[in-house]
Amino acid sequence: MALGDARIVALVGPRQSGKTTLARKIATEEGMTFVTLDDIQYRQFAISDPAGFIQSLDRAVIDEVQRAPDLILALKLAVDEDPRPGRFLITGSVDLFRGALSPDSLAGRVETIELLPFSQAEIEQRDSPQFLNRAMDCDFPALRETGRTGNLMERVVAGSYAEALRRRQGARREIWLKNYARSLAERDVAELARVSRQDGLSVLLEHAAARTGQLLNLAAMASPLGVDAKTVNRWLTLLEQMFVIRKLGAWHRNDRKRLVKAPKLHFLDSGLLSALSGVNVEILKRDRNRFGALLEGFVFAELTKLAGRAQVGESIRHYRDKDGVEVDCVIERGGKVLGIEVKTGMTAKPEDFRGLKRLQDAAGDTFACGIVLHDGERIQRTGDRLYAMPVSQLWA
Repeated sequence: MALGDARIVALVGPRQSGKTTLARKIATEEGMTFVTLDDIQYRQFAISDPAGFIQSLDRAVIDEVQRAPDLILALKLAVDEDPRPGRFLITGSVDLFRGALSPDSLAGRVETIELLPFSQAEIEQRDSPQFLNRAMDCDFPALRETGRTGNLMERVVAGSYAEALRRRQGARREIWLKNYARSLAERDVAELARVSRQDGLSVLLEHAAARTGQLLNLAAMASPLGVDAKTVNRWLTLLEQMFVIRKLGAWHRNDRKRLVKAPKLHFLDSGLLSALSGVNVEILKRDRNRFGALLEGFVFAELTKLAGRAQVGESIRHYRDKDGVEVDCVIERGGKVLGIEVKTGMTAKPEDFRGLKRLQDAAGDTFACGIVLHDGERIQRTGDRLYAMPVSQLWA
């Protein structure tokens, strides 16, 4: 466990991802004092006298530490004077060391662990999936029937926030998710930076939802908001720090001149994306074309959670060349390259492998496997290190 050898452990992730619940449990098990800066008295003490606040604690959990940014320097001084491992567990609903707080102040003293909303395996209380390990080894049967594992549309629209999932009715979940988005835009962002137009940030969330899975075009997003591209980029950075969205960089090799290097935009929860997009299961059944971007975002979020659990330095990118041929997700691990393409149909067509074959050519000997994920019930090998399989293999 990280507390066994790191002086400070930072548990970061979006609001309602379970950080406080987990931190309280750890505090009880480890015999640590628990304080939350959501408590106004603790927060005022921490803001007015950060050094005194830290000196009053020995081994402690400090919840929502971003609410008193000056505590970071006080923590640094405290663990330099007393370098015992496991002295502090801090939690934050923002990426603590990107933007708002100094990224260098705790260098070498802190281990950061990202806690995102539930994965599908966690929702179903399954063991940790081995999908990425098997994919990197191309360890799948040539042909196998898997059977159906429930309604994929319902999974995507429901998302993975525990509080939203407690609401069994879709309309009730949608209300909670929209309120959650509003709270992020109107309240939480104030803890990171001054934003003169919080209404603009709320509108930006909706515009971002409409452009999920597309190449990021700051000028196009800025125009309807009446702001410039720099402002939109700053707002998107804030949303990224709050674990709402993620910019997916482009995969490329220095010798591949024809590859597009612009990032794509993704949400980290498909339920929030669905609510902001104004779609539900009934709408998607009538217009399945709208399901593609949502499913791609759902798969990206699941892969991000799997990569985070693996803790082996995986990077997730996207591939696109000048001909517009693309692969939704490209994952690198240990010099191996894995390509993932997402389709909404129940089977994979030959043309669905076009991007994966381009990636295979670009990656050469480092290409591990190419997979088309679909809404079907069969694993099938379709070529050299190329497979089609159900999305459910991510957690099955």
